[in-house]
Amino acid sequence: MAEEKPYRSLVKAISWRMTGTADTILISWLITGQWKAALGIGFVELFTKIFLYYAHERVWNRLSFGRVKGKDDFHI
Repeated sequence: MAEEKPYRSLVKAISWRMTGTADTILISWLITGQWKAALGIGFVELFTKIFLYYAHERVWNRLSFGRVKGKDDFHI
């Protein structure tokens, strides 16, 4: 399997966080009953978790754990 480019990890991080942030905002609103607080919590966690996910993806991309070489992954 080919190694992922850093920009792919960044796009994946952003798309995942958009989904996760919507969930966080909803849960925050259900708990607090306040949209302003829920949006504030969601806004902060959006940026912190994009960074954390990106770093997590880049570390895992360096590990061979759980990877299987494809048939055309050979060196002469």
